[in-house]
Amino acid sequence: MQSCDRFIGAPKSCKLPAMNDIGSDRSVIAELSRMIQLARRVVVFTGAGISTESGIPDFRSPNGIWTKYTPIYFQDFMASADARRETWRRKILFDKDLDGARPNRGHRAVAELVRRGKTQAVITQNVDGLHQSAGVPDEQVIELHGNATYATCLVCATRHDLAPIKAAFAADGTLPHCRFCGGIVKTATVSFGQPMPEDAMRRAQDETLACDLFIVAGSSLVVFPAAGFPALAKENGARLVIINRDRTELDAAADLVLNREIGPTLGAAVAAD
Repeated sequence: MQSCDRFIGAPKSCKLPAMNDIGSDRSVIAELSRMIQLARRVVVFTGAGISTESGIPDFRSPNGIWTKYTPIYFQDFMASADARRETWRRKILFDKDLDGARPNRGHRAVAELVRRGKTQAVITQNVDGLHQSAGVPDEQVIELHGNATYATCLVCATRHDLAPIKAAFAADGTLPHCRFCGGIVKTATVSFGQPMPEDAMRRAQDETLACDLFIVAGSSLVVFPAAGFPALAKENGARLVIINRDRTELDAAADLVLNREIGPTLGAAVAAD
């Protein structure tokens, strides 16, 4: 399991106040665009805010999913068939929003940065696969919390399509088991109490340390250890931009803070429709 000791706390080197979202739209967007143009290597770190603009509900806002449902912990999922059954019931319910979601202008702007070679990796807290749908190659998306568009066996790691699993469950409550080894099958997301994926965390740290511009797009920066990457980038000398509708605890350390919607802001800065 990835240690989060290095990530917790504000970076000591971040003493300068951020350039806040003031002035005309044109001047603010021009500043963001200039920072992107001058950067050698840009990392984009995305959170729920970019996907809510595609109609996907978030989990932690005052009206988010966790205000309506108690999280099911990984240990309970493994130990109880009832917990697994409730998890799959919720999965089918939540997928009504996920299945109809399409990438928005923010996702397309991120994909354009990748296409231009400015961005080598997108680090995301999201599990919806919309970066890939927008055109970012799968190998350039680092999914810290997994992916909700498919399932995996927890024993042999075989990938399973969701359609037959959901159809069988909807028909008679059948719980999925691996067709190869018989192991428990779960959506490929990181549940509460489940270790963070070591490979994704390592890759995210490597990319963070290699960039000279780190853009946060739609994250409240409250979920650790993932939320520690922006602070690590700043501490390592990169410039930090935060685009989020609400304030974050790292705003004072950022070079530019834009409290506005992701799609119109990033889309305009990158000139992506």
